[in-house]
Amino acid sequence: MNEPNAVLRARGLTRTHGQGQSRVLAVDEVSLDVPQGQTLAVTGPSGCGKSTLLHLLGGLERPTGGEVWVAGRRVDTLSERALARLRRRSVGFVFQSFHLVEELSAAENVELPALLAGRSRRQARRRAGLLLDRVGLAERARHLPSQLSGGQRQRVAIARALVNDPLVVLADEPTGNLDSAATLEVLRIFEELRAGGQTLVIVTHDDRVAATADRLISMRDGMFVDDTWLAGAHPRGLGGLIGLEG
Repeated sequence: MNEPNAVLRARGLTRTHGQGQSRVLAVDEVSLDVPQGQTLAVTGPSGCGKSTLLHLLGGLERPTGGEVWVAGRRVDTLSERALARLRRRSVGFVFQSFHLVEELSAAENVELPALLAGRSRRQARRRAGLLLDRVGLAERARHLPSQLSGGQRQRVAIARALVNDPLVVLADEPTGNLDSAATLEVLRIFEELRAGGQTLVIVTHDDRVAATADRLISMRDGMFVDDTWLAGAHPRGLGGLIGLEG
């Protein structure tokens, strides 16, 4: 499997929760290479280990066994401080529930990871402005999350994930709380990122999201049960996905 251009690499990755009779094997010795520029979708039933896998790849959880590498650097053995630094600089996260800071404006939410990574306030503000314009929210930059729709909040979250130019963006059910119209807004952004060579790993139940990927992995009981390389995006492009709506 050794992919020379792998941004993410896992070997024998295992994660258990609990002990004794309550012990649950969430991820069961999986191995994976994600090349630079690939969009990978991970699907499967609830509780199959998809989100745990994503958290392990991004350093949000520590594995019980196995190894995780980001851009050639092993991360499961890093200290908490070094791991936090790597996450800020190399990994962008997008979550189903947005995880925006409610007291901060859209622009301030996007700026925050850049400031934590050591950018000046001027640099962070400029980068946030560019990204909010890119996701179509320049006019909403000063709005609080409570003043935004679900789709707009998720677009802010995507802009935040991109603010430090991460090597990889990890998205956990990014359309799970969105209606069809907002889902299509997010799909457009993911397609633009894919076309621009951004590495994406997306956990999803949504066939429309999975259809935009280069590769599809199905999970069950903590293991990979299928690994399919797709031709690319949906055969009719985003227009085909919009057509499915009607």
